[in-house]
Amino acid sequence: MSLLNNAGWTAAPAAENADLIIVNSCGFIESAKQESINAVLLWRRLYPEKKILLAGCLSQRYAQELTESLPEADGFFGNADLAGIAAAAAGIVNGKGPGIPAAPMKEEAHTSVLQGGRRPLLSLPGSAYVKISEGCSNCCSFCAIPLIRGGLVSREIPDIITECRDLLERGIRELCIIGQDIGSFGADKYSASRLPDFLTAISSLKGDFWVRLLYIHPDHFPLSILEIIEKDQRILPYFDIPFQHASAKMLKAMNRGGNASKHLELLETIRSRIPGAVIRSTFLLGFPGETDEDFAELLDFQEKARLDWLGCFTYSREEGTAAYPAKGRVPKKVAAGRRRIIEERQSPITEKNMDRFVGLTLDALIEEQMGGSGLTDEDIWLGRLYCQAPEIDGCAVIAGNDKDGAGLAAGTLVPCRVVARCGIDLEVLPLRPGDYGSNDPGLLTKLHNGV
Repeated sequence: MSLLNNAGWTAAPAAENADLIIVNSCGFIESAKQESINAVLLWRRLYPEKKILLAGCLSQRYAQELTESLPEADGFFGNADLAGIAAAAAGIVNGKGPGIPAAPMKEEAHTSVLQGGRRPLLSLPGSAYVKISEGCSNCCSFCAIPLIRGGLVSREIPDIITECRDLLERGIRELCIIGQDIGSFGADKYSASRLPDFLTAISSLKGDFWVRLLYIHPDHFPLSILEIIEKDQRILPYFDIPFQHASAKMLKAMNRGGNASKHLELLETIRSRIPGAVIRSTFLLGFPGETDEDFAELLDFQEKARLDWLGCFTYSREEGTAAYPAKGRVPKKVAAGRRRIIEERQSPITEKNMDRFVGLTLDALIEEQMGGSGLTDEDIWLGRLYCQAPEIDGCAVIAGNDKDGAGLAAGTLVPCRVVARCGIDLEVLPLRPGDYGSNDPGLLTKLHNGV
């Protein structure tokens, strides 16, 4: 989007006003690939006269096949060299319809975007993603990311700090630090992870803001970041650590290290150092060779780990990955059943873990206003606490208005008291003098019971 803006393009507020519709795709697993293709088909059905460009990972991975099998798209653009997007867009609008073949990821592909102007923001108010690295060199046997995005390429710390400073000057209050594995940040150029160095640098920035760390491979968790987080409370004690499994046999087959004992030891280390730590993880079910015994090990780990948030997905057999020819494939029905069991067991764990926040005073990042509840004269706002990452976790439901100067506005951090939990969501009330008794059950609870 930044490159297109610099080339003179303007983003249209709605597809009906656009000359070109760009569908940014995913090629990670089968369901994501199908969703991307369905998006192209939907836009073509809605706007048969428009030009459509399928961009992103799916085009990078299957450029040739899609050129032949998806005539609904007028052109394709991979992610190996983002600098070519303006030429590709112009070619499609002019009727040339280029198909961009797959190519190795260029080192400058993800840094050149930031040069020559501020990038547009697509996230909810107050929050922005900052990608510190591209690609991955872990080569997990189930994962197609190295095939699509190449090996790990890390940005330089001064470059990232410049972007972060600019975002803060634009009013961003939460910097979500992302990469396929930020724990390995800098390991492609140096002898060890430079994530601690980056966090030290970001601590030098002035202001009231959050730093949220996402996607740290458990085999590469740099324990030295815990000391930095202890010293700077702006770096949130929220850790997204995708364990994937607990069976040593399965982890080895996935080309990952560790086992249940090592994973639990890491969790204990984090929680003992930072009692308020919140931990999200991901489990992969139905990987080839997964037996009932392996699944039982994972269930035991889930019970002992007491993770705050957990996502699950079933194995997708991807061409070109090391696991593609593996024997012992688990029937889809069995894998889906195991996933349901994990999810059902996680719900009460997450709910109990969220109970520990009730009664605490915490900042809430306000995201959007939902209007009045009908039960009181308060408005309803949605936002997040430090224990809730954007898009994937529960939310904070805020009841309030600006009658007494609570300062509620999208994109702001507001001190609040957590008064109730409903499901996995938390209800919080903005702190105002003389507002709400400590025994108030909360608007979310009233809504849940009365509507």
